[in-house]
This record gives sequence, C-alpha cells and structure tokens, in this order.
Amino acid sequence: MRILIIGNGGREHTLLWKLAKDRPDAEFFATQPNGGMAPLCKGVEIAPGDLEALTGWAAARQIDLAVVGPEAPLAAGIVDRLRSKGVPAFGPTQAAARIESSKAYAKDLMAKAGVRTAAYAIFEELAPAQDYIREKGAPVVVKASGLAAGKGALVCETVQEALDGARMMMEDRAFGEAGRQIVVEEFMTGEELSVFALTDGSEVLVLLPAQDHKRIGDGDTGPNTGGMGAYAPVGLATPELIEEVISTILRPTLTALAEDGAEFRGLLYTGLMLTDEGPSVVEFNCRFGDPETQVVLPLLDSSLLDLLAEVAEGGSLAGRSLRWKNACALTTVMASEGYPGSYPKGLPIAIPDDLRDDPDVLVFHAGTRRSEDGLVTSGGRVLAVTGLGDSMASAGDRSRAAAARIQFDGKRSRSDIGWRELARCSPAPGAGQVKRA
Repeated sequence: MRILIIGNGGREHTLLWKLAKDRPDAEFFATQPNGGMAPLCKGVEIAPGDLEALTGWAAARQIDLAVVGPEAPLAAGIVDRLRSKGVPAFGPTQAAARIESSKAYAKDLMAKAGVRTAAYAIFEELAPAQDYIREKGAPVVVKASGLAAGKGALVCETVQEALDGARMMMEDRAFGEAGRQIVVEEFMTGEELSVFALTDGSEVLVLLPAQDHKRIGDGDTGPNTGGMGAYAPVGLATPELIEEVISTILRPTLTALAEDGAEFRGLLYTGLMLTDEGPSVVEFNCRFGDPETQVVLPLLDSSLLDLLAEVAEGGSLAGRSLRWKNACALTTVMASEGYPGSYPKGLPIAIPDDLRDDPDVLVFHAGTRRSEDGLVTSGGRVLAVTGLGDSMASAGDRSRAAAARIQFDGKRSRSDIGWRELARCSPAPGAGQVKRA
C-alpha cells in the first residue's frame, strides 16, 4: 500500500507515526517532511499547497491513500482534484471545507441548522463593525472569517481593544485576505473541549475528546497561538455529554452541509464551549487539530488507517468502533522565542538519545528540519513532547521532564498544561492518585 501524507507539521508527524504502526509494511510518502517525519517516509519535494503538481505526482505514483493534514490545501480543493484523478483522499471537498475556511459561512450554517453557538454578526466594512462593537460592549470576540493559522480570533476585554482588532483585520490586513470579512460574536464563558469526529457524511465516530491550551503563557495569559499543549482524556467529557454533542451538533451540522450540496466526508473537528446552557460551538475545523492529535492518536489502540481508507474510498462507517488504551496523554509544545510573533530559524536542537527509546515519551516534530549540521528549528512551534501514563499527573510529569531535557536557544513552553484536569483529579489528603479511564 502506498500512502501519501500531505503536510509537514506536528499533526502530520503524528498521523504518519500512527498509520505506520497500523500498517508497517506500507510505503509512506510525505510532502517536504520535517525532521521527525523524514526517517519514517520518502520525501516528496512538492509544497503541500502546490495542488496541480501534487495531484499529478500522486496519480502518476498510483497512491492508494492520500491523507490531507492542513486546512489550506483542503480549502483550496485538493481532495476534489485528487479524486478526479482516481486517488482516494481522506478529507472534505472544497465545498465542505468552507465549514472552516469561512467562519461566516459556518455561523450561518449553524443558525440554519439550529446548532447552539455564540450570538454573532458578520461585517465586510469597518464602520458598521465598529458601531456594532460599541453597541454590544465588551468582552467580545472578533474573528477573521478566513483561514489565519489558528491566530485569527481575538478575545477582547475592552471596547477599544475590539475596535483596534477590527481595524487591524479589515484595514491593516494583519491576517491578509482572511480579515476581509470579520465575525463579531458574543463572549462565552465555560470550559473548552475539542471533539474529533470521523464521518462518512452521515455516520459518526467520535474520537477521545481533548482539551487544548491556546494562550502563550502559564495561567492562560498572553496572545492566542496555534496551541501550546493539550491533554486527553477530559473528565468533563462524559458519555452523556458526547451523546448530546452528536445529537444536537454533529448530526444537524452534517445534515445541513449535505442539504447545501457539501456532504462532509473526513474529520470534523468541533471546538466547544461547555456553557451553563449546554455545549456551544466555538468553531468548526475540517481536519485533525494540532496539538490535540498528539494526545488523541497515541491513546488509540485500534487501526486508524482502516477507517481513513474506508472514508476516502467512499465506504461507510456503519458498525465500526474504536478501541482506546486505559491511559492518559499530555503534550507540552516547545516554541521558538518570539512566537506567535516573529521568531528566529535555524537554531540547533539537542534531543537526548534515550528519549527516543522511552515508550512513555513521544517527541513529535512540527517546526524542524534536518540540515548538514543536524536538526534545527524551522517554525514557531518546534516540538510537541507527549507523555503517557496511568494518570494525568504521571503523563504530565513525563511530558514536562522530557521537554526540560530538550535544548535549543530561546525555547519556551508552558508548565501548566492540563491544570484544570489535574485540579479535578487531585486526591483528597491521604487518598491515592485518581486515574482517568
């Protein structure tokens, strides 16, 4: 079997790692693989965004399965192109990917489907957007409608901050074309939850929910990033809650997409806020999340490859199920100095050899590359260091201890990933450590 991974970040390294475990005898390829992916696959020197070249290459090599990691190629229609050339591809079509590529489209779709989400308004001109912000007051959330690499949502504590944010997006084009249209929405309070659902367009298989940490600093301080760490499982994600998410969010959304001529086949990622009124959608993504993938897939005991291939080939997930390890996973993201702003590249990275042999520590590469002098940094988020354990405390200890041993100049990471879960799991004095099944 010949499998192509499109993308080269931490999510794609994790997908490659899991699929290689599922099918060790397969031949794996990846687009411009990072330093961690390179030993596991054959590199394809075509950018993930070069749709024409990548489609032609995949068809000529008779690729049996293409797995698309990043949102940008999906939004540009790479799945449509691959399928037109006879290449089975896992991921939604361009039309279905609008659930992520246009926040405005997603909000209107949810309104049509009766899916709970924050109250909102959509603007294409700055003046009416700012009038609306003044009317509604703060706190308020200002979002670029288009793709902004996970950084296009501003949680504004004051009206002035929101006015400035709208101007930054619409006039200064801080996020390029993504900010040509913006969504201003109600600030929701509660705890966030990331829910991945594999779907064939109607059937839904929910993966183990996770919780991401978006802010750069400890205590959830500083600007939003693409994610500074994650953990799974999440104690709040009871079977009853997940059933509610399936019945009131996932199924109505999939039905609305199908009715709109945009059947969604792939991985639908729902970012939730658990409010007093119930689970409410913060955003939808049309692909695996990063860094949640780095904690969800290491806990998956059954084959992911079989399910991705079934969906890509047009099959059904009816009767399928997932099997999970009785363990916990927590990942600490190691970022470059300056991230999420500008940051240096090409800095040498030192990873102790014994970490590679530790079954309870997984080092997934994101912004790395291999040079003549060895492994160096090449991105803002450099590594995701995942610890595994029979409790969240032990998983977190392993993640943080391993991250502390990895060295590159200016490295920064959070030391409190999973703090909410650890507080929930803290035993009473004299009691044993609470484990998470």
